[in-house]
Amino acid sequence: MTFSAESLQDGKGVMSLSLMVMIPLRVLLFALGAALVILTLRAAIRQFVLPRSAPDGLTRNTFFVMRTLFDLRLHKAVTYEDRDRVMAMYAPVTLLMLPVVWLSLVLVGYAAMFWAVGVRPLTDALRISGSSLLTLGFAVAEGVPTTFLESTEAAIGLILVALLIAYLPTMYAAFSRREAVVNMLEVRAGSPPSPYELFARYHRLERMEELSGMWHVWEGWFVDLEETHTSLAALSFFRSPQPGQSWVTAAGAILDSGAIYASTLDLPRDPQVELCLRAGYLALRRIGDFFGIPFDAQASPDAPISISRGEFEEVYEQLRAAGIPVRADRDAAWLAFRGWRVNYDLALLALATLTMAPYALWSSDRSLPRRRKLFAGNPFRRKGGVHGEIATV
Repeated sequence: MTFSAESLQDGKGVMSLSLMVMIPLRVLLFALGAALVILTLRAAIRQFVLPRSAPDGLTRNTFFVMRTLFDLRLHKAVTYEDRDRVMAMYAPVTLLMLPVVWLSLVLVGYAAMFWAVGVRPLTDALRISGSSLLTLGFAVAEGVPTTFLESTEAAIGLILVALLIAYLPTMYAAFSRREAVVNMLEVRAGSPPSPYELFARYHRLERMEELSGMWHVWEGWFVDLEETHTSLAALSFFRSPQPGQSWVTAAGAILDSGAIYASTLDLPRDPQVELCLRAGYLALRRIGDFFGIPFDAQASPDAPISISRGEFEEVYEQLRAAGIPVRADRDAAWLAFRGWRVNYDLALLALATLTMAPYALWSSDRSLPRRRKLFAGNPFRRKGGVHGEIATV
């Protein structure tokens, strides 16, 4: 068989064209695979290693997808107890899904890189990538580039699993600290907690002068809450062991109690109350900011709040009827209370909605239509800075 000069030239042209297409394609796939692995590692570092609030789109979207699936299950729930049982599994299951998502993305990223360095067909690239990632060793490839890729992928797989194992004790230690103080509030303020019940019990026990120590405890609790719930954001969705308890409603009860003490009770001024209030609203704002909840850091004291004057008057009368000293000037007391409440009103209601908190006075019992406006789209997707608006999808 003989070949003409024209056919040989045509064959070389086809080969040259094929090389011109394949080389850029291989480079592109290798770059995309490497980028996918790097983005996954960045998400793991932000979630498990970085000791500060650093929202990551991959982690947020994982939580959002899982929340959507759990919301479908909630359609069959009739009572709050049913919803609580369903949502109690949300945070643990989603947390365990994170390494599954990350390992899957690493597997795909390395499969693209294996294909780019010459492993064919694509199914073999996927098999070698899976074998390397899980350190099973049932599939290997020849050559220095593939050996290097296998080694680095195996190391990344081990690191991701080790990070989760090391992460869980830290998270549950923070959860235990949070819930110990929340449980203590039930003894003092009832369940659900309320400012009136808190002051009434202290008054009946003739221990009003010991309130200062309580404010100090809760100031430390708010500081720890801010640090743990921004660096370990999944903690926000871990529900209390008791269905009627919640860190959000506990925070709201203490902040409202502090605001009433500072504005309404006719007692000597206690600076510790105001320090507790400031620690509390800063904590709620910064946790809310992680989830894209908007707030005005320079809110005017006369800005509208979700508490009506009538509701305030009702509590005022309850306190007065219980023999607790209250200020005679109701107008001044209301204005002062509103000036404190405006600092945390929006963040408190939004977090109560986001976490599906149980019923409690002046927090999770507020108007549902108003709160729905806060989460018209993906509440886990951040847009803008501290004062940005919640992004919609």
